[in-house]
Amino acid sequence: MTDGDRLVETLAALAHPVRLRIVARLAGGRDYVSHLAREIGVSRPLLHLHLQKLEAAGLVVGSLELSSDGKAMKYFELAPLDLHLTPDLVVDAAATLTPPAHAAPEDD
Repeated sequence: MTDGDRLVETLAALAHPVRLRIVARLAGGRDYVSHLAREIGVSRPLLHLHLQKLEAAGLVVGSLELSSDGKAMKYFELAPLDLHLTPDLVVDAAATLTPPAHAAPEDD
C-alpha cells in the first residue's frame, strides 16, 4: 500500500462520526466491546463493523482476554497515531496513489 493509499484509508476511517467517537473514547484507555458499545450508544454488531474499519486502517488494536470468571472479552485500544496534515503531505501522498482499476482515459 502506498503512502497516498494509507492516508486515504486513515482519513476514510476517521470520517465517520461513530468511528471518531470510538477513537475519542479509546484515547482515555482501552475498553472492552460491550462497555464501549454502551458508552458510544450503539449496538455491539454495529460497533464491531466500525471497529473492523478502524482496525483495518491500523488505528485500533484488538485483543481477546479471559475475565476472572472465564468469560472471553474483546478489548480494543488505540494504535500509535500522529497525523499532521499539511499541504506538502497531501501533495506527496496524492503522487503515490494507486490509480483506479477502471480509470477513464483523459480527454485531450
